Amino acid sequence: MTDQFPTLPAELLPADGRFGCGPSKVRSEQIDAIVQGASGIIGTSHRQAAVKDVVGSLREGLSELFSLPEGYEIILSLGGATAFWDAATFGLIEKKSGHLSFGEFSSKFAKASKQAPWLEAPVVVEAEPGDAPAPQAIDGVDLIGWAHNETSTGAMVPVERPAGTDALIAIDATSGAGGLPVDMRNTDVYYFSPQKCFASDGGLWFAAMSPKAIERIEKINASDRFIPAFLNLQTAVDNSRKNQTYNTPAVGTLLMMDSQVKWMNANGGLDGMVQRTTASSDILYKWAEAREGATPFVTDPAKRSLVVGTIDFDDAIDAAKIAKALRTNGIVDIEPYRKLGRNQLRIGMFPAIDSQDVEKLTKAIDWAIDGGHANA
Repeated sequence: MTDQFPTLPAELLPADGRFGCGPSKVRSEQIDAIVQGASGIIGTSHRQAAVKDVVGSLREGLSELFSLPEGYEIILSLGGATAFWDAATFGLIEKKSGHLSFGEFSSKFAKASKQAPWLEAPVVVEAEPGDAPAPQAIDGVDLIGWAHNETSTGAMVPVERPAGTDALIAIDATSGAGGLPVDMRNTDVYYFSPQKCFASDGGLWFAAMSPKAIERIEKINASDRFIPAFLNLQTAVDNSRKNQTYNTPAVGTLLMMDSQVKWMNANGGLDGMVQRTTASSDILYKWAEAREGATPFVTDPAKRSLVVGTIDFDDAIDAAKIAKALRTNGIVDIEPYRKLGRNQLRIGMFPAIDSQDVEKLTKAIDWAIDGGHANA
């Protein structure tokens, strides 16, 4: 028997009820971009001008969004961030890597490096979920990696180039790119996916790469190390410079993302997007601090993400029932990350999400609690 919940009052209903942490809310204009490309772009060769023009527009738009320094390039390929971790073990790490690990996703690059038999065992600096270690130099490594935003917990770590190291700095920006502040001079590889801040579909990875990173890729590729063709970063660099990918890309994803990047640049660029995510996260965290029975999971305000908010609840409140009650009313995907196993909600606050909707979401949660729909 399914739970039955009353109808949420109309004045508490967000204009858009999608608050997922990826896939995320897609603006209607992005769907329009697919429709507009239906006959001349979708279903045509990705080696020809129509699709290559979209890739070129997207690479130029991302370069503008991130104010790329001289010599940095936008590189893309297939497979998402998971494929990029494996590609990096083949093509970015020479001998040994160091990692900051503070949640499910920040630990996965470290795990991939540890499992690669051609590499030395990585150095891993860990923090408990809900916290995060500070960027730091790590002796004896040629690459240091961490997540800009830990999607599973909502912890955020700044992008800084630690003093005392010449290692490559590789930042997993899967859910942070486009919604968190970044100075690209502080990183050599800033890689991300389309389905978070860029409100598109998955299946591709993008990376802003420095000349130093591209030189490393060239050096390893010229060595005798075996590199699978699909995971060869030199192949990704070579194809990206031609505005194409090694394999056929998801063209609909490219069209949606290109539309989103154009919208971002037209609305203040990265600074404008950070203003949007800051406004939304301020609303959420201030509400949680004031709400009886609720508290932000990340206790240090400086480490609280602007794009993924996690809120813990006392035992008297059942967060799963809140999520169910609101889902029946069209507010979706606020459940916590499953492997954490906490009595909490996880709320996406990506640039496409309006802060007014986050405000209404908090009132809808109050309705679920105060109306007795979330009693444990």
